[in-house]
Amino acid sequence: MDEKVVYKRKKMKTSSADKAFTVINTIIMTLFLIITLYPILNTLAVSFNDGIDSARGGIHFWPRIFSISNYKAVLRRPGIYQGALITVARTVFGTLSSLAVNALLAYIVSRKRFLFRNQLSLFWVVTMYVNGGMIPTLVLFKNLKLTGTFWVYVIPGMVSAFNMLVMRTYMNGLPDALEEAAQIDGAGYMKVFVRIISPLCKPVYATIALFIAVYHWNAWFDTMLYNRNKTKNTTLQWELMKLLTSAMSQTGGSANPGSTKSDAITPIAIRAAATILTALPILCLYPFLQRYFVSGVTIGGVKE
Repeated sequence: MDEKVVYKRKKMKTSSADKAFTVINTIIMTLFLIITLYPILNTLAVSFNDGIDSARGGIHFWPRIFSISNYKAVLRRPGIYQGALITVARTVFGTLSSLAVNALLAYIVSRKRFLFRNQLSLFWVVTMYVNGGMIPTLVLFKNLKLTGTFWVYVIPGMVSAFNMLVMRTYMNGLPDALEEAAQIDGAGYMKVFVRIISPLCKPVYATIALFIAVYHWNAWFDTMLYNRNKTKNTTLQWELMKLLTSAMSQTGGSANPGSTKSDAITPIAIRAAATILTALPILCLYPFLQRYFVSGVTIGGVKE
């Protein structure tokens, strides 16, 4: 009887501890969810609020005076649609080309039979810490006839030492027996890479693709440097940057000097609307890559 009483008491204590842990864990995760979602919801509320009223502050989860004038101001910006087209094009071409080039380089330096694998890896690591600087890079691109063209967005970013090393580390973890079996059956290196290595590298490919796509989608500084006066090669982020600068420089904070008070645009409202418009595509893309993301970062970032 004594042993049963002791067992029941231990079970009650364990159950109480589990319940306390569940309650505390739920509270912490709920607070974390609120902290994570609040900036997004607040930005969304400000973007749909009247511009002049947004300057008063005090907007949290819901717009005080509902208005779509902020989005109208952004979408009416001259060059915004051309910039969106170029941004989509550079994101697609840049992501695919960079992923293909880095995957091929990673496959080459991950093969144990390749003679200069360690030397090349060291060379690429050095480029992560040392570069020629902005002016020499600008002169180089100008001499290569890249400035003023669309390809200045794609070609310079094809090779990334970080992305290549992450892929190489992931490929090093694949069994060598797979490649040896394929070569016995007559497969060459390219066929092994396409038919065997690449299908097994989907997690790290998806992770790197997301990194590259986010970089290209958010880039605007290279547009200012290389295509500042080329309207046909403008980008979405550069047009939004000019719009925000224009809004901040206008008297009273209005991006439309001739607008009425009801549809006046302020920098805080323009910034919120631009943030929502630029973040929306990435937010829509992330769920499709989420199942690969964690495993790609974890496995690709660990070297045994």
